[in-house]
Amino acid sequence: MGEQLAKPEDVAEYLGITVGSLAQHRYRGTGPAFIKAGRRVLYRWSSVEEWLTANTRTITGAA
Repeated sequence: MGEQLAKPEDVAEYLGITVGSLAQHRYRGTGPAFIKAGRRVLYRWSSVEEWLTANTRTITGAA
């Protein structure tokens, strides 16, 4: 069996943001990769970790 999938509520809690903020990240394409299964939105934990790593900075203002 594959990796366990997470609901938006779980990911938002893990990231310390609201579910609405996570939805805005999806809408803007700036958040972690997600899976759309019918009407459900799911996340792979590995995608969340990859997104965090890709957004890690050592100084402010750096892209």
